[in-house]
Amino acid sequence: MHLRDDARALSDDLVRMRRTLHRIPETGLDLPRTQEAVLAELDGLPLEISTGAGLSSVTAVLRGGRPGPAVLLRGDMDALPVAERTGLDFAADNGRMHACGHDLHTTMLTGAAKLLSAHRERLAGDVLFMFQPGEEGYDGAGQMLAEGLLDAAGRRPEAAYAIHVLSAGLPGGVFRTRGGTAMAASNVLRVTVRGEGGHGSMPHRAKDPVQAACAMVTALQAWITRTFDVFDPVILTVGTFHAGTQQNVIPDTAVFEATVRSFSDAAQARVKDGTVEVCRGIAAAYGVGVDAEFVEMYPVTVNDRAEADFAADAVREALGEERFTPQPQPLQGSEDFSRVLAEVPGAMLFLGAPPAGADPERSANNHSPLAEFDDAVLADGAAVYAELAARRLAAA
Repeated sequence: MHLRDDARALSDDLVRMRRTLHRIPETGLDLPRTQEAVLAELDGLPLEISTGAGLSSVTAVLRGGRPGPAVLLRGDMDALPVAERTGLDFAADNGRMHACGHDLHTTMLTGAAKLLSAHRERLAGDVLFMFQPGEEGYDGAGQMLAEGLLDAAGRRPEAAYAIHVLSAGLPGGVFRTRGGTAMAASNVLRVTVRGEGGHGSMPHRAKDPVQAACAMVTALQAWITRTFDVFDPVILTVGTFHAGTQQNVIPDTAVFEATVRSFSDAAQARVKDGTVEVCRGIAAAYGVGVDAEFVEMYPVTVNDRAEADFAADAVREALGEERFTPQPQPLQGSEDFSRVLAEVPGAMLFLGAPPAGADPERSANNHSPLAEFDDAVLADGAAVYAELAARRLAAA
């Protein structure tokens, strides 16, 4: 198979699709226009296609010409509630944005479907294409699993792969991955402090929830630095803090939320209980009430070591040694592809896609309203998806 050459021949179509998707970003689990665009691209291919019941997912199965196992390829489709400020001529203008590059993921996966369909008779098994909504905080992967994703081909996949583009931190066109922990677990700590309101000039006649909540914020940071090994870290960042209506009024309540990231099951278990205990202890010291809730979002993303090595070799052999670099440590971001990897051995790969000519160490990062991704990586991304499936089936 000459998958890379075939992918290059698709370049114009891939760029067209990616820019179409970029103009119509949708968030959450309901992505009707995105789903319609994907189905239009897959139309006419020899695929068994089904759509989700509770979300706008697309599942497609390509039956190989020879018997063999199944391999899963995943691309997420949803955008973020970010107002785009890139100034691109195909920028979105609806207050949403593909600021994490999911438009590229979706496009590359449709490209892989076309590439592999053209070589269907030579495939020793089946390929399961997973077009997923709701990665950005909606657990779309979990919902697709609950709807029977892994049984779509008639047997569970033997391996699963995903590619995620980065607008910063990695040179354009370069892939990386690692065995073991690849990304952090994601959690939310929600805290409501309940005091007794009063006049700002007489705090002794009130129970100030703001002071107690501020103490919790600082105590949580100190507790983490004195509890967790720096080589098995935990990250806690308070992103929202709300209290009060006027400068001379002590409010009844103060509310804050934090994102909490961990990289091991042991650290996850300890931070889950410990953060709540810290908040309760501070509340008791200040004589206020507290409702502290630790919500587990996505688990740690763990790549199978053998599959990560296999993926690295596939990139090197298909594109060249210079197109792969080892990933030295896990990323602090999180992924619901972790749920697939908890069921099927596989790997998540990262692909550098900063703007052409930009310094990847200075370009705007994923999730920024200024984040830009280079269309030039689309063909090779589609080729690597296809290579991973074809090579893994041949190796089974």
